[in-house]
Amino acid sequence: MASINELQLAKELIKFPTVTPIDAGIMKFLEKKLKTLGFKTKILEFKEKNSKPVKNLYARLGNKGPNFCYAGHLDVVPPGNLKDWTVNPFKPSIKKGYLIGRGANDMKSSIAAFVSAVSSFVSNNRKFNGSISFLITGDEEGVAINGTKKVVDYLRKKKEKIDFCLVGEPTNPNKLGEMVKIGRRGSITGRLTIIGVQGHVAYPQRANNPSTALVQILKELKEIKFDNGTKDFQPTNLEITKINIDNFADNVIPGLANAKFNIRFNNKHTSSSIKKKIDRIIKKISNKNKSKYKIDYSVSGEAFLTKPNKTTFMIRDIIEKITKIKPQLSTTGGTSDARFIRKIAPCLEFGLVGKTMHKVDEAVSLSDLKKLTLIYSNILQNYFK
Repeated sequence: MASINELQLAKELIKFPTVTPIDAGIMKFLEKKLKTLGFKTKILEFKEKNSKPVKNLYARLGNKGPNFCYAGHLDVVPPGNLKDWTVNPFKPSIKKGYLIGRGANDMKSSIAAFVSAVSSFVSNNRKFNGSISFLITGDEEGVAINGTKKVVDYLRKKKEKIDFCLVGEPTNPNKLGEMVKIGRRGSITGRLTIIGVQGHVAYPQRANNPSTALVQILKELKEIKFDNGTKDFQPTNLEITKINIDNFADNVIPGLANAKFNIRFNNKHTSSSIKKKIDRIIKKISNKNKSKYKIDYSVSGEAFLTKPNKTTFMIRDIIEKITKIKPQLSTTGGTSDARFIRKIAPCLEFGLVGKTMHKVDEAVSLSDLKKLTLIYSNILQNYFK
């Protein structure tokens, strides 16, 4: 069985212009690669009203436990202005020891590294005791409706057991080996509309300016001290992300005022407890100003923490041995698909350096890519020994 080179595969994956949720044939391509290693595969396409269909891939080698799963995504963010790039973002190029292209570190190269690690492991361990699986989505950078969330539901229905999951997100801020993610804060977005009464600026008594209530509400929301954080999590924070009043005349009091805010919360809260706290403030100030209001929430995920176990510490020790850096077990950063997977399996996240992800000339160090492949190989050797 021929081993798969991580750099070659990373280049091949980057060539597919998989701007979320476009598949561009990449799942079929990866499926074919995994089949050559003996994997049984299934492409899962999910669709929902008002969202675009998304292709996902679940592949498994072996039919007994324990089942070690690698999860990742092949969709990427748009490249932006192509003139700002020094290379075509979908024609990967190597410069000064770096592979440049969209998805180079978020996260096509990590997937390539794990596939390469599996190919080496399987060549040397044809009858290992357990299973290896891949859970790959094309809907992580977008709305995440038809991706990992639905694959997890599918696996639950099929009673497919995953004993541990490694998510290959770029977890390291500056150097390979700095950070392993063992949880994430939750995320909730609020969309608030204050409904007043439109009128002439010279006759305020005949109107009810919704911006008055909106400003007071946003001030009070910003002043909430949710908590001081925990030993595992940063403090909860609320950020106002948009304020909008569609009013094009200087002498008109508007009838509507809108705002958006996002809250990243730790495991001292749930999305439900956050909503109740916010709702009380909005209701109190709206009533005081005799304004009506509408509030809609969308929850990207709840806060979660995977309690470190022997596999966590084994992975941490391997990373330290290869990189000479003891990784921090962290919960910082945004949301990831681990928020869905943790419902069916303990998981952690470890991948490349995320310094250039989503940026022009996104790049991965060739040295880091080789080391990551070695780390993943060692993880497999130790997990199944």
